[in-house]
Amino acid sequence: MTPIILIPARMGSTRLPDKIMADIAGLPMIVHVLKRAREAGLGPVAVACGEAVIARAVEAAGGVAVLTDPGHPSGSDRIFAALNQLDPGGVHDVIINLQGDLPSIAPEYLRAVLRPLEDPAYDIATLVAPVASEEEAQAHSVVKCACAFGEGQEVAPALYFSRNRVPSGAGALWHHIGIYAYRRAALARFVALAPSPLELREKLEQLRALEAGMRIGVARVPAAPFGVDTQADLELARRNLGHYS
Repeated sequence: MTPIILIPARMGSTRLPDKIMADIAGLPMIVHVLKRAREAGLGPVAVACGEAVIARAVEAAGGVAVLTDPGHPSGSDRIFAALNQLDPGGVHDVIINLQGDLPSIAPEYLRAVLRPLEDPAYDIATLVAPVASEEEAQAHSVVKCACAFGEGQEVAPALYFSRNRVPSGAGALWHHIGIYAYRRAALARFVALAPSPLELREKLEQLRALEAGMRIGVARVPAAPFGVDTQADLELARRNLGHYS
């Protein structure tokens, strides 16, 4: 595999406006994410920017920024547009889509998301972590993945994703982490598909792929990474991430 890491970033955010440029230890949050991606050592890293202000911040930090249409409906569309600008010759056959609100993401998680793609049966790869509490299991904001790992297995097929508690019955529940690795052809196919009925119902983009018959493999990691969604999250990041500056 010859991966490239692309980070979609735009200023709009319902819960925390302009969070992508929020200052953490003297740097915009997007720059922290850029640094974590570089630390993974997997290949080139670029930020697919919706606005010029983000591109300027990335370039000031020595990063690669690609301006994309602010009207793109999703991060997947944004990274596909950036990919076609950066790599029109198709050198990179795997694209890692890293969210721009994970300023302390462990580099080993980016390496882990490639694991399912070692099996040619999978089109897309992503991550899950154990649900750690009943509160987490019930939270609408926590996306759950219906999957099951055999004894000693680190990769499993994703059967469904939901904001509700799935599957029912006794056993482990899995918290979906929204970091993806796409085979290049799979990303091209995915962004060409219309939004699907279950995607619109659950408001989960990955269901579009499953409804189209694409196979998603999940790799398990110990815990969900810390993401910045609210002002309280941002204050916590500012307290904890000073050593990353």
